Amino acid sequence: MGLPAIAPYPMPTEPELPKNRVEWTPDPDRAVLLVHDMQNHFLRAFPSGSQPMLDLVANLRELRSVCRRLGVPVVFSAQPGGQTAEQRGLQLDMWGRGIGQDPADAQIVTDLRPGGSDRLMTKWRYNAFHRTELETLMGGRDQLIITGVYAHIGCLMTATDAFMRDIQPFLVADAVADFSAEDHAMALRYAATRCATTLTTARLITHLTQDRP
Repeated sequence: MGLPAIAPYPMPTEPELPKNRVEWTPDPDRAVLLVHDMQNHFLRAFPSGSQPMLDLVANLRELRSVCRRLGVPVVFSAQPGGQTAEQRGLQLDMWGRGIGQDPADAQIVTDLRPGGSDRLMTKWRYNAFHRTELETLMGGRDQLIITGVYAHIGCLMTATDAFMRDIQPFLVADAVADFSAEDHAMALRYAATRCATTLTTARLITHLTQDRP
């Protein structure tokens, strides 16, 4: 029970991405950036100093910087540590007790620690809309850029819920990570064909900064 040990694997590149069923275009005036569960507890399962962690953190740092400059709201989700059995619900059966009592385990990784206008939101289940204020924090914007971990669990569940709320989701292929390359690819394939547009960090930034100073 609990998180698996994750072996290193390379981030997907643009030629490897699945064909999108819809090619929505991200707009800085419509979008919100979600940094999903980038907490020490979840990232500890990855081997440090190797892929996909190196690209994950580097791409998220660059993307957050661009979003801040363009006025795109940045929302971090984070699960609380030391949850009771009632708070954990069925996740207790599936994954165990989750994040422990040590406050450091629940913190966002140091290189991405929220600051400035970033918003930090408590999250309780896979889906970042469930029992949270995410839709309120979007302030009427109708695009959600989804990054973080794990691609085939919370990131994908959030993308599907966004779609059902008529919010266009963008799953950033090299700014999410997963248990394995296979799980990562599955999440991208499902998103691209059922609920979202998948794209790389570089492609996303090109769209966001087009015709912007």
